[in-house]
Amino acid sequence: MLSRPESENHTAPAMHGQSLCAPSGARQIDLHRLDLRFAATRIANVSAVRQLTESIRECGQLVPCIAAGAPEGGVLVLIDGYRRVSALTRVGYDTALVQCWPCPVGQAITQVLVQSCARTFDPIEEALLLRELIDSHGLSQREAARQCARDVSWVQRRLMLLDALPQELVQAVRSAQVSSWAAARILAPLARANSAHAVQLLHSLAGSPLSTRELQVWFQHYQGAQQQQRERMVAHPRLLIDSLHERVRERTAQDLRAGPEREMVGEMRRLQELLRRVYRHLAKLHAPLESELQGACQLVHASLPKVSTELSRLMP
Repeated sequence: MLSRPESENHTAPAMHGQSLCAPSGARQIDLHRLDLRFAATRIANVSAVRQLTESIRECGQLVPCIAAGAPEGGVLVLIDGYRRVSALTRVGYDTALVQCWPCPVGQAITQVLVQSCARTFDPIEEALLLRELIDSHGLSQREAARQCARDVSWVQRRLMLLDALPQELVQAVRSAQVSSWAAARILAPLARANSAHAVQLLHSLAGSPLSTRELQVWFQHYQGAQQQQRERMVAHPRLLIDSLHERVRERTAQDLRAGPEREMVGEMRRLQELLRRVYRHLAKLHAPLESELQGACQLVHASLPKVSTELSRLMP
């Protein structure tokens, strides 16, 4: 089965009534002519590159890369297609099929971001490209939003995500050491509150990684922990998860040893306490009851004979 191309369609769409870069026809370009300056804005995905390598080895390059610059000139700046270039290098190719956009690099970046048919960029990748547009190409947040056919709040959210993460954490996301979900939902909030703890957690996860679900559970417990406990949790995150798993196993073993009667005893005690509370509340009320409460009382009243019958059957 062939892998899904990194981008399915690189035909540049019209934006605000016209296309910023009218793409020229794709052609074979020597790999050494490609400037890979935006490699640092991409997240490593070894599995995707491996699948893409097999696809190229079997069928050749099906989807062209995108580069900014004139094909007859010298260096071309690679805008999209970093996984394809990596796969082509693995296969041993010297050239890549490239669609050259004769426009400034900044415009090419915005056009790739706005394409609806391209592969979905990770939020971190979008944030890094937006930072490039603003810092290196002089766009304001409003202008970057306009050219990417987004609103300003989208640009601000992406930049806030990037600003909240120390550079070490950004590099960890790029190298796929942690997922972008974990970066956005756990590491970014943690870094805003305590950057030292965020970095310490990252180092701890490198030696003993947690799944996304386990990391979410860890963060829930971290939020309710005291400072001394938090220090231990970021230093040894696996200990908490292992202890929680052990508690679950112990409870399961206890329930298995006790049988269903233990669970029923607990249910009966809770029901007894609930009936006491209901009785105390009912004793304070006077007829007629409001319709909603009256309906609820009728449902309970209708259920009581059935429960009483079953209890009479089971009791000696």
